Amino acid sequence: MSQKPTIECSPNGPYLIEGLENLRNSRGESIATKTVIALCRCGGSANKPFCDGTHAKIGFSGERLANSRYKRDNYVGQKINIHDNRGICAHAGHCTENLGSVFKLGSEPWIDPDGARMEEVIETVRKCPSGALSYTVENVEYRDENREPMVTVTRDGPYAIVGGIELIDHPQGQGASTEHYTLCRCGGSKNKPFCDGTHWHIKFSDANN
Repeated sequence: MSQKPTIECSPNGPYLIEGLENLRNSRGESIATKTVIALCRCGGSANKPFCDGTHAKIGFSGERLANSRYKRDNYVGQKINIHDNRGICAHAGHCTENLGSVFKLGSEPWIDPDGARMEEVIETVRKCPSGALSYTVENVEYRDENREPMVTVTRDGPYAIVGGIELIDHPQGQGASTEHYTLCRCGGSKNKPFCDGTHWHIKFSDANN
């Protein structure tokens, strides 16, 4: 593909994605695409992940409700520093479930960069789909990977974007990646269009994907 796909958030309506060739469900199965596809972001479509016009019937608002753009926190270790922007965390759980000695849910501070081998920390941070986590080693920050553009409809969660797909007119939060990020599809995020984990709290469900 000579030109990367783009994503536009239509006013109080779906995500309009142009030029995407690789759309997958949570099982890794390909979903047919066309030049422009409209993906539901209100959470109410009966034809998920595609928009069926429900947003207009329920009065969906794409307005961002957070008081301020979320900022990044830095956790300094002996060999590696970990950076975290909580406002765009999608609650995928890769960090807390795979490396609890570093990512300690319920503790303060909740991240201990020295809680495991540096190689384990790096491997775990790279699994973060939202771009909330990144790391610095020897004064060089590592955030992105070199991947082909793809959108994944995660199980009962957000759209996971990889490959540097441009999100038009919606700059990412402080220190966040533009190569990979997650977009709300439950309709409840306070940090729209980005996922903030609300789907987890409201028990959003999509049995077909």
